[in-house]
Amino acid sequence: MGLFVLFFGSTRKYPDVAHHTIWLGPRYKELLEDIFQKKTLAEDFSLYIHRPTATDPSFAPAGMDSFYVLAPVPNLTADIDWGTEAPRLMSRILTALEKNLLPGIRQNLVDPFWMTPDDFSHDYLSEAGAGFSGSPVLSQSAWFRFHNRAEGIRNLYLTGAGTHPGAGLPGVLSSAKVVDKLIPRCRDSSALGGAV
Repeated sequence: MGLFVLFFGSTRKYPDVAHHTIWLGPRYKELLEDIFQKKTLAEDFSLYIHRPTATDPSFAPAGMDSFYVLAPVPNLTADIDWGTEAPRLMSRILTALEKNLLPGIRQNLVDPFWMTPDDFSHDYLSEAGAGFSGSPVLSQSAWFRFHNRAEGIRNLYLTGAGTHPGAGLPGVLSSAKVVDKLIPRCRDSSALGGAV
């Protein structure tokens, strides 16, 4: 699937909003069908809301908050004009957040910007603008993802969303930890000019 990610700050704090919030819309199963089978951008959505200032206030100036909101959307195999749809989707998301989770967010909004599947494709060379690398199906999950030690090419190690153990920040960090343990340590630091 693709992702629409809305980033913004707020001139007020929302202390009742957790660091991680999952907000499921009323049509979760049907929404997944819209995204994966019908490849249409639905009027409703489910959201992941990230408020890093809940645990690290340095992510915003004093008395302010920062957020990003992630909405699953069809990838670039769908016929969606993101130049037109991105601002509309932002507006719908802000309306829903204002009504349900962030009262007054529109008048307190600071520097909103977004990423669409177009950005994931252009900036990260992600296939069809996918937001999480391979599809989350059994044959592309956990051990079935690319292994961290490349097969066939000596001394090539892989880390990231498309490798074992999986996508998302915890998966990517875990992937990096696996690679850190796999890469042989230099035993003779003099060969590297003293650097290890």
